Amino acid sequence: MSMQKYNFPPRIGVLALQGDFAAHIRMLSELGAQAKAVRLPEHLEEIDGIIIPGGESTTIGKLMVSYGLHEVLQRKIRARLPIWGTCAGLILLAKETDNALAGQPLLACMDIRVRRNAFGSQRESFETDLSVPALGEAPFHAFFIRGPAVETVGPGVEVLATLDDGTIVAVREGTFFGTAFHPEISGDPRFHEYFLRIVQSVTT
Repeated sequence: MSMQKYNFPPRIGVLALQGDFAAHIRMLSELGAQAKAVRLPEHLEEIDGIIIPGGESTTIGKLMVSYGLHEVLQRKIRARLPIWGTCAGLILLAKETDNALAGQPLLACMDIRVRRNAFGSQRESFETDLSVPALGEAPFHAFFIRGPAVETVGPGVEVLATLDDGTIVAVREGTFFGTAFHPEISGDPRFHEYFLRIVQSVTT
């Protein structure tokens, strides 16, 4: 993986309450970004973007509230801070989920409805090649681990990738971006590069 050259390296926080945040940090660092783990509100200061990784969405949401991160992230969202949610992170970005009655805390910044565990349990995890025109012609090999799916999108949401049956698995709305799978374990940096381009479009 070649390191990108930046006049001012993007400063990316990775929420480190649960999930494989270390893999995100490693890939971002290899691309030339300044990546750091975020566990407390003060860790959200002086960042240009944030990634919310996979894990268990209800647990992550409740921990965000307990640690005082939820309120700070809401302020960052109103300021259009670029945010990328992967798997559970995608659920947290949605305005609506199938788990609303369970008290799921959401950041609710993307005009989408998401269904949790859309493909079944851990045993039904799978991998597949996705066509993602925004990343170029080569397919992206995606890993789905108890992944969600996007059921509906609002008029301002761009669909970046679907499965062969039309199930939506990657979306973007302005500076907000979500994937139902785990790009950080693929070894392919193109989604991370895509997010860094979103960040650069805001900071330059």
